[in-house]
Amino acid sequence: MRKLIRSCCISLTLCVPFTNSWVRAEVLYTADAGFAVENKVQIQQSVDVVWQALVNDVDAWWPKDHSWWAGTFSIDPHAGGCFCERSGERSVQHMAISMVDPGKLLRMTGGLGPLQGLGLSGALDWQIVPDEADPQLTEVTLTYRVNGYTPGGFGQLAPVVDQVQGLQLGGLKSYLD
Repeated sequence: MRKLIRSCCISLTLCVPFTNSWVRAEVLYTADAGFAVENKVQIQQSVDVVWQALVNDVDAWWPKDHSWWAGTFSIDPHAGGCFCERSGERSVQHMAISMVDPGKLLRMTGGLGPLQGLGLSGALDWQIVPDEADPQLTEVTLTYRVNGYTPGGFGQLAPVVDQVQGLQLGGLKSYLD
């Protein structure tokens, strides 16, 4: 049985402002072998518009300061596809696409940014849910479950990843608002 490490950062909840709204960011847990973070936001657009922007317009909303070369981003939205960045002859597969349920869920696997170089891996879920009362309001939940080993543990790493995930989700929201 995994022993969960409890600390003040586990229940850390941040609210990051983005153009008149908020991204709710939370470290769900840290453990000896990984962590999970979750960010949520409501976007004043239909599920179809949000989905199309997520998979087709990633280069327009992904924060360029969270990239390897401020290159061109793309998502190939099918199992085995790539969330990739290209800049001239340089390229990187940020994550592999492992599940696509259009308008509902996009799952990517791998290690984003420095996590890749640390040999860490994870599952990044983009879950899209329409508001029952307002079809022009969509909730997007971004959950990243990371596993592996890193010296010093995940207690300090998880809140940083959580904050960066909030910026990425906020980029999508800002693009659509």
